[in-house]
Amino acid sequence: MPQIPEKIHELTVGQLSARSGAAVSALHFYETKGLISSRRTSGNQRRYSRDTLRRVAFIRAAQRVGIPLATIRDALAELPEERTPTNEDWARLSAAWRTELDERIKQLGRLRDHLTDCIGCGCLSLENCVLSNPDDVFGERLTGSRLMPERKEA
Repeated sequence: MPQIPEKIHELTVGQLSARSGAAVSALHFYETKGLISSRRTSGNQRRYSRDTLRRVAFIRAAQRVGIPLATIRDALAELPEERTPTNEDWARLSAAWRTELDERIKQLGRLRDHLTDCIGCGCLSLENCVLSNPDDVFGERLTGSRLMPERKEA
């Protein structure tokens, strides 16, 4: 992995890509979504501050566990722009996601435990399917074939 001399305080998009492992196109995408920011040189080239490396690492780790980009953006908005985030900053942000991750783990466990029940079935019965309608929760509050749980509005 290429090392960046301490005296360099800003990185090109290529340097940021090489150090973070994120594709240049992903970095541009993160920037358009407001997850990272850069300044432009007089030649219109992007320059990223060194702390962007940690932000990209945070984004990629959060994506790997399924955190939506909008949630990641909101979390990053709470971090200071003028300094590198501390361990306490990261711990505070990640603690806020614990409940969401615990629920995803529970859903994945249910999927793993009952996946073979659906292999030959194919019906995804509204009354019997433990994956699409666990404990017939939809039958208690909805009519029709509404199998997608409602999203919580932020």
